[in-house]
Amino acid sequence: MNPVTANDYAWIRTSPLFRHMLECGYTLTLIKGRTPREVLRAIDAEPRGTGEGTAALIEADDAHRAEADYDHWDEFYVAGAFSTPGVDGDWTLVLGFDGGLGVGDTYVNALSQGGRVVTHSTNGGKPIHLFHWIEDGELRTTFEGSWSRNGSTPDELVPLLREVGFPLTSEGEYDENAPDVDEKAAVLALAERLTGIRVTESFLRDAVYDLGVVPDRPAPEWTGLVIDITDAHGERFYREWTYEEIVAASDRARAEANAPVVVTYDEPPSTDRPERATGE
Repeated sequence: MNPVTANDYAWIRTSPLFRHMLECGYTLTLIKGRTPREVLRAIDAEPRGTGEGTAALIEADDAHRAEADYDHWDEFYVAGAFSTPGVDGDWTLVLGFDGGLGVGDTYVNALSQGGRVVTHSTNGGKPIHLFHWIEDGELRTTFEGSWSRNGSTPDELVPLLREVGFPLTSEGEYDENAPDVDEKAAVLALAERLTGIRVTESFLRDAVYDLGVVPDRPAPEWTGLVIDITDAHGERFYREWTYEEIVAASDRARAEANAPVVVTYDEPPSTDRPERATGE
């Protein structure tokens, strides 16, 4: 059997379900060795019974948002989870139309202890497409653009990335001579390589989901800011600032803005003509 590639996921571009996922923003997470109820409990989801297929998941999510406080309706969502066989045993698939919020670093790290978590998301509309591979509590590889990777082992997946269709050189750099690829399809193919789980429209559409309302999560304290941009030609701009540097720069800007304004100017020369003397 041929290894899966992005071509095997061309169906996403004609799928009404996947179009809904892209428009709303979604997170799809695959968790090894955990049951659906364990996962929902770990992410503090309030149980909402079960639902037959994605139609029930979407209906439950829409109903919850209709009932939610207007100011916070987009901070809660209904997640659906079901069990499926994959590499080395059973996995749980979690799907949420969450705007790309994701399960959250703390929860993912805990759920991956002694196992593996693979997750990908789209925030809807912008869009931002993210991929994460976490192994035994360690973020191994994460990226938005496949040529700009982070994590403890950012280059370990380069051979797989190239095999599924990402335009990379053997060194993991952007390859402008490589064929064009549907990178979202390539992400799904990569997830299958890491989990052994083939995701199809019917697979998602017909599953029986355990449902739960996932609560808002407080934003983690930040310690710095990183700008990491790679253009279509592979040219990268990277700059990192610590929290202290940003605070110091902010204090300087505030002090300059509040400083008194001193206006100085040179007095222009007089343009008055002397009066002409007149005689008697």
